Amino acid sequence: MKRSYPWIALGLGLILSLVLMRYGTPDGAAGYKLPLLTGLLMAEFGFLVTAIAAGICVRDLVKQGIEIIAIVLLIGNLILAANFIRLGLQLWPGAL
Repeated sequence: MKRSYPWIALGLGLILSLVLMRYGTPDGAAGYKLPLLTGLLMAEFGFLVTAIAAGICVRDLVKQGIEIIAIVLLIGNLILAANFIRLGLQLWPGAL
């Protein structure tokens, strides 16, 4: 079976994560380099995309048995989903 969505989600998640880590952090007295709402929406969108891709990988593992590609995609998307939760909470004022 083709696994195009998990690969696309992994690539998009990496790009969004790098943008958030670079431009979503506070810039001293100047505030955020990226508008706060934009950063929060990017974190939420990235989480949803990577979490759905991880679910698809789990479904493929159950249906087709254990394959190394599916496991790699699952681990990558789970790590990115956890990173988006961390970034979103880090951006939220007063959350941590």
